[in-house]
Amino acid sequence: MQNVPEECRRDAVDDPWEDGERTPFQHGGAPGEGKVAEAADRESLMMELTRQVQTVVRRSSWWERRGLDCAILTAAFICLPPAFLLLSSSQILLFSLGMLLMGAAHAVITVKGTHLASHGALSESQAWGEFWAVFFIEVCGSFTARVGVHAHVKMHHAHTNVIGLGDSSTWRLPFLPRSIYLFVAPLAVPIITPVVALGQLRRQSAAQSLRTVLMVALGLYSQYWLLLNASGFRSPGGALLCMLVCRALFSVPYIHVNIFQHIGLSMFSPTNRPKRIYQMTYGVLNLPRNPLLDWTFGHSLISCHVEHHLFPSLSDNMCLKVKPIVSKYLKEKKLPYQEDSYLSRLHLFFHKYQELMVFAPPITELVGVQ
Repeated sequence: MQNVPEECRRDAVDDPWEDGERTPFQHGGAPGEGKVAEAADRESLMMELTRQVQTVVRRSSWWERRGLDCAILTAAFICLPPAFLLLSSSQILLFSLGMLLMGAAHAVITVKGTHLASHGALSESQAWGEFWAVFFIEVCGSFTARVGVHAHVKMHHAHTNVIGLGDSSTWRLPFLPRSIYLFVAPLAVPIITPVVALGQLRRQSAAQSLRTVLMVALGLYSQYWLLLNASGFRSPGGALLCMLVCRALFSVPYIHVNIFQHIGLSMFSPTNRPKRIYQMTYGVLNLPRNPLLDWTFGHSLISCHVEHHLFPSLSDNMCLKVKPIVSKYLKEKKLPYQEDSYLSRLHLFFHKYQELMVFAPPITELVGVQ
């Protein structure tokens, strides 16, 4: 692991979103000389990269900034009526196609949709942003919007790979064997999600809790009712089983993606963390382009995860558009731009499961505490 120099570190009391524009004085120089050198030599790495990305964003059309991703989500909803009709067929091939279509649409809506909504990337209006967050996270995703946004945006993004804060420890289940954790347990995500949401209600006000219960119930009951009345399921058990299978169809790669891109990378001390650009480049990894996962989960969760952590408010399509700029810039500045294949990460986690998923990853020398 390459060490980050002492001058690239920051104290934990700094704002975790700070860009670190101050350049420390060089050893042996007077304070005045350091300030002059700072002004004359260079600006912050993060500020320079931000300016380049902002230039691209300003020159992009609404379609590029938000429209394409909104169109993909709309297409997912349009796929639902034919999916319900196909599920009414007695032919096994058509029925299976209906399951696949509904499962894919559900993944797009509940993964890509909830992720974009949690970051307010679907609308420039704050009011509409809050509406979409409730719709996608609670109605479609069966979770509480307030807790979901706080856990993902305020903790995971603000404190990426910081021990005890945003270190992805919620994805570890050390009591499970590796094969069960990686390939079987994810199938229970559709059941676990609303159960965990109910457990989070105590952290909300009575009004927010009531809204969450009503919205989650609306989303679950709508699909159940349509399976009985549009698809013609004759038994409640059959409809519930179909719901579970459709909702669990992409849950295995969903869990994989969440652990592959952070766990096993550099971990940071809460009291001695690097500046933002070092935190994100050392603690985040991109998977290669994958037509199925990129368009189902979104580019920002697959092939543009580094770009997403550096600029979390960008939509999936904009992350893809600025990817060449970000990768070129980081490589020019000799910063890591970490990429690895899905199969390579799966092989790593399978063979190092005890080290990565049972025991907490050690803090690396990156933060100078070993």
